[in-house]
Amino acid sequence: MFFLMEKNHLLFTIMIRNCSVLVISLFTLSSCTTMDNSSQDKIYFAQKKDFQEKLVALAQLEEELNTLETTISNREEAVSARETELIRLFAEVLNQKQILENEQAQRDIDKKAAASRALANAKRHTPKQTSQTTTTPKNNLTVLGGIEYAYLDPPGISFSARVDTGAQTSSLNALDMVEFERDGEPYIKFNVINPDTGKKLELTRRIRGHALIKEHKGEAQRRPIVRIRIKLANIDERINFTLVDRSKFKQQVLIGRNLLRDLAVVDVSKEYTTPKIDPNSK
Repeated sequence: MFFLMEKNHLLFTIMIRNCSVLVISLFTLSSCTTMDNSSQDKIYFAQKKDFQEKLVALAQLEEELNTLETTISNREEAVSARETELIRLFAEVLNQKQILENEQAQRDIDKKAAASRALANAKRHTPKQTSQTTTTPKNNLTVLGGIEYAYLDPPGISFSARVDTGAQTSSLNALDMVEFERDGEPYIKFNVINPDTGKKLELTRRIRGHALIKEHKGEAQRRPIVRIRIKLANIDERINFTLVDRSKFKQQVLIGRNLLRDLAVVDVSKEYTTPKIDPNSK
């Protein structure tokens, strides 16, 4: 029996020792688990904090990017507007340059034509004098009054014309003007008033250029130029006319220096020194 008691005591002691070991092991394991969880929490919160800081930095970068994009867009709009303005100014410069070149070319043509007429007049015999037409014997220039009958072809009729030495280019009253192209060339269709019937006559002529005319009160106007044959006294020439609405004037035709130069002088005290030209005599 003593042996059995010792044996039971030994077994009990072993069981107690094993339980202690088990408890210590469980406590140790629990502590390790707790420590592991605590470390993981620290790592998690550290990563979370770092992630949040990166999100804040990313939001700041995105805001800066949006601001930069807005600035670039505004600058692009300003550059586009400036380019449009420069293109418009360049087009205006080219247009003015073309107008000046056309005017210079026309002046050169007028000078050559005047020189040719002067040479022809020098070789021509003195025209026969009539009771209504006078010339100066010294230089063989025709004397015209301030208002004369001028025959235009087309339309093949005579108009009352104002003779003005102050005007560079002759002009013709033109209504209902319409510019268009024909075979790649610029043309214009317009109406003149028949002085005998008061009815409109439609004419179509090729445009020779445009003249920029400055009015006394108002902005400069761009007027088309056409070429028409004119007969006045003993003068028979094809000259340029600027087309303009002269409805407010008594005379539909204005004779300027591009016809008078080297061919005639004007005596404003006289009027209608030459008779109307018969259309059948043209």
